[in-house]
Amino acid sequence: MKFTKMHGLGNDFLVIDGEKELPEYASSLAVKWCNRYFGAGADGLVFILPSERADFQMRIFNSDGTEAEQCGNAIRCVCKYVYEKGYIDRRKVSIETLGAGVQLAELKTDSGAVSSVRIDMGEPILRGRAVPTTLEASPVLDWPLEVSGQRFRFTAVSMGNPHCVIFVEDAAVFDLYKWGPMLEEHPIFPQKTNVEFATVTARDRVEMRVWERGAGSTLACGTGACATLVASVLHGYTDRAAWIGLAGGDLYVEWSETDNHVYMSGPAETVYEGRIGQLR
Repeated sequence: MKFTKMHGLGNDFLVIDGEKELPEYASSLAVKWCNRYFGAGADGLVFILPSERADFQMRIFNSDGTEAEQCGNAIRCVCKYVYEKGYIDRRKVSIETLGAGVQLAELKTDSGAVSSVRIDMGEPILRGRAVPTTLEASPVLDWPLEVSGQRFRFTAVSMGNPHCVIFVEDAAVFDLYKWGPMLEEHPIFPQKTNVEFATVTARDRVEMRVWERGAGSTLACGTGACATLVASVLHGYTDRAAWIGLAGGDLYVEWSETDNHVYMSGPAETVYEGRIGQLR
């Protein structure tokens, strides 16, 4: 099976194209192929499939084999892939996702290559039960949470997948590897959660580090950047548009007052193409 290695700000994927339907063994393939020692290595395995509702459908599996409802960095990679492969000649693309429905993208191109992608990520979900959490609050804003004797305060946001945003003094040095796994699996999150540790440095800038559900520490998370901007606005820390600084680079995120949608803009890159065997 052929694959293309791609990344969005270092959040990397093995992109599979040409399947008519999702392979029944997709989950086990993700575990095997995403392994950085015994496979090709990636944060996730992405399938580009036909769609009856959009131009294409995206299905993504984390490196632990679990399926993610949505992924902001992966969807930018998919948009770049289908345009540069000539599957579509429009600069507006629609992608069907598992958890966030059909999402619309606008491509910025330079000499036939996609330089950046702006995605309409839809409306943020703030009702506690719908994120999901076990809480009835709406929104779940600055809510107390204790894990292993440590007290945090978090804000819950769903961008088609669940996020727990925690503001800290310095996200760059915060112990992501200690607290990320425990917060991911806290019982207040019935489907586990992505965890963002964020530090506001200006009205238009937030530094953020992420522990992704099913993948662990990654260099970037598009939906996490969107959730962080929403949480920052709800707290009154930032304006409704800001740069979100991640370990792999910056994303520009806007939360529109007009339609309540969140828009994310950023790059996607192709690394190489390859072939991998032993499917089962």
